Amino acid sequence: MSDILRPVWLRILAALALGLVLQLAVLAPAGWAQQADEQTAVDYADWEATADKAEKELERRSITDGRLDELRDQLAQWRAAFSTAQTANSARIATVKEQIAALGPAPEEGKTEAPEIALRRTDLAGLLVTLQAPGIAAEEAYRRADGLIREIDRMLRERQADQLLQLWPSPANPANWPEAAIGISDTLLRLWDEVTLSWQNRDSRKEFFDNIPLIVVLLFVAMATIVFARRWIEAFADRLQAGDSDAKRRIYGLVASLGQVIFPVIGMAALSIALLATGLTGELTHSIAVLLPILGLTVFGAIWLGARAFPREQGETAVLPLPTERRVEGRFLSAMMGLVVAAEELREVTMGPQAYSDAVTAVASLPIILTGAFLLWRTGRILRLSRDVDGKSYTLTILSLISRGLGFISVAAPLLAVFGYVAAAKAMIFPAIVSLGLVTVLLVVQRLISDMWSVLSPADDAEDAGGLVPVLAGFFLVLLSLPLFALIWGARLADLTELWTRFREGFQMGETTISPTDFLWFALIFALGYMVTRLFQGALKNTILPRTKLDHGAQTAIVSGSGYVGIFLAALVAINATGIDLSSLAIVAGALSVGIGFGLQNIVQNFVSGIILLLERPVSEGDWIEVGGVQGTVRAISVRSTRIQTFDRTMVIVPNGDLVSQRVTNWTRFGLAGRVIVPVGVAFGTDTRKVEKVLREIAEAQPLAILNPPPLVMLQGFGADAMNFEIRIVLRDVNFSGQVRSDINHMIVKRFAEEGIEIPFAQSEITLRNPGEIAQALATLQAQGGAALRPAALGPAPEDGEPRHPPGWWPEDEDERLARNTDQDDADGGDDADADAGAGRGESR
Repeated sequence: MSDILRPVWLRILAALALGLVLQLAVLAPAGWAQQADEQTAVDYADWEATADKAEKELERRSITDGRLDELRDQLAQWRAAFSTAQTANSARIATVKEQIAALGPAPEEGKTEAPEIALRRTDLAGLLVTLQAPGIAAEEAYRRADGLIREIDRMLRERQADQLLQLWPSPANPANWPEAAIGISDTLLRLWDEVTLSWQNRDSRKEFFDNIPLIVVLLFVAMATIVFARRWIEAFADRLQAGDSDAKRRIYGLVASLGQVIFPVIGMAALSIALLATGLTGELTHSIAVLLPILGLTVFGAIWLGARAFPREQGETAVLPLPTERRVEGRFLSAMMGLVVAAEELREVTMGPQAYSDAVTAVASLPIILTGAFLLWRTGRILRLSRDVDGKSYTLTILSLISRGLGFISVAAPLLAVFGYVAAAKAMIFPAIVSLGLVTVLLVVQRLISDMWSVLSPADDAEDAGGLVPVLAGFFLVLLSLPLFALIWGARLADLTELWTRFREGFQMGETTISPTDFLWFALIFALGYMVTRLFQGALKNTILPRTKLDHGAQTAIVSGSGYVGIFLAALVAINATGIDLSSLAIVAGALSVGIGFGLQNIVQNFVSGIILLLERPVSEGDWIEVGGVQGTVRAISVRSTRIQTFDRTMVIVPNGDLVSQRVTNWTRFGLAGRVIVPVGVAFGTDTRKVEKVLREIAEAQPLAILNPPPLVMLQGFGADAMNFEIRIVLRDVNFSGQVRSDINHMIVKRFAEEGIEIPFAQSEITLRNPGEIAQALATLQAQGGAALRPAALGPAPEDGEPRHPPGWWPEDEDERLARNTDQDDADGGDDADADAGAGRGESR
């Protein structure tokens, strides 16, 4: 179990160092390795001897894990040398291939070529074979070394799996308890014997008395740093980080809180030195004394992480929104998990070298496993509770998933331990505890980055205080922590290096091998080209083009076009510089072109239309256009679409294809002048010349009106209700057409009122052709009770004895009124009724 816990922190440091070395390896140009290989030749005879020896040792199943690791390291060095040797003479080989290609294709069977050409082709072919021989030999040796490394990795993984699934005597079996009690008591007695034997030694006692002043000082330092200094730093950090304090105070508080770990560890180191200075330590007590600083780092580090995850005072921005009592419990659980890990480390140091039986180890480990499982279960409940309080955060969602995993581990690990799978139980409990600590560290670092970004780039809005940079930083932190999680859960460092080697080798695409190094150089060169393009665009826009006579639209088109050309050239240069051969992708690109032609037809159409707009410039930024029923000002023209701001201040995105294929009205493309038409109607019988004179005076009085050509007033025709005039006026700036039209209408109302000119409105007059017949019919119905003529709105007919109507509604003399109106109509409109054709026709004017 020491591979899981001891030393986990050393493995993490090794992973960090490995990451640094790998990054340097990625950034190192491939030419360096090639130059080094050209200077140092590979000794294939030595390699054959090493490979044969390794194969013979691998056939022996009794080979130890340490020897397997040694063999793997040797083979990995050989494989790296062969990987570099595969590119030997690559420049010469490329040159010879170009020379052969320059000679033209080889003659077909039965045909000949010039003797000097044939001789030269034969010489170059032989030279090419000679140059390719070292690379071929290196590739063959690389494959052999790689196969041996794969076999060693397989053997180590099988042994690791067998060790985890090893069945020990059940610690729950009472028959194993006496033996375990003897083993534990023997360990304690050995500690006592070491101290007593050392005390009986005169030299040891003399050393002890000589070092009493140093021991006292060290004990005082240990007490001061572990107890008093830690409490003072804790109180000071809590005051700085209380509630929703500003970002600077949170940063200062976090830095100050690190003293809660640093000073106690210094105290534990002083205590360790004091114990060693007594001279009373033996083999076992010496190991315990050396382990004290690591135990202090484990325990006080867990306490510090618990204080960060469950602070005493938290604000609205807390990661875990929990009540006070749950935060107190969370800090207690964190400290207890640190103690559990420390207890397992102490058990490994004290009982591991004694070579006790599996039954003793299982019984001694069971209480630690059960305690760790209980702590994980309680921690999982607290994490689920924080999700119930506020389940909107993505971080809380991830923590909720972690809590479910903790719940499963807290149940599965004790069951495995009880049934005898103690190693598997330990492989679940302790990595889970260490993983929780690493997750907390990630959250603390991400919060620190967010606070630092808030200080460096303060935001006006509180919602934007986080910014995108801290989120991206947190994402990269998670990616960088993946190797650490792998090491915590049992992965070997060799597994990570092998994975990185496979990743660096890349993948084969046709005859081209694409590796992450190629992508890195491609991104670097493309980013450099992109920056140069943007600098060139800025120089064009701000320095060069403003001094020319080009209009704003032409300048914008030139700047945009130069940007697209620059990006295209940057991509070509990056591809050429990294050596990526795109010829092998021709078949794939041809197959995809069909799908692109159908699936991306509109996008391609809009892209081409955008280029046409930039070249022909039928519209430019700032133009007032109308397309597809949308009117507004062009704000931006991109490759795919054009943004138009309407007059109600809404932004409309119009595909460029519509601007090319549809009818577009550009009011201001070739100037701001434009015509405005104002219609107006006057009553029939009005003096038309007078109306024309008044309207012309109104048009000429407009300050934006152009007098050459002069405003026109035209009598357009005669409508149903009025004579229709139009004022046609050309404005200097058509953008003010709405305001000018409103001013003209106001002046028309004012001048017409002064001149006595009537503005008509629609009115209707209805003439009945047969009023006599209608009156007679109404009288007949009235005589019959009038029920048929009673409007529904008057309600039901009155019952007997009730008045037939209220005053003013259908009076008693209604028949007389109808008869009187009928006689009047017969006297006045009888001729009109005879002249009209068709019953009930009406006229409107």
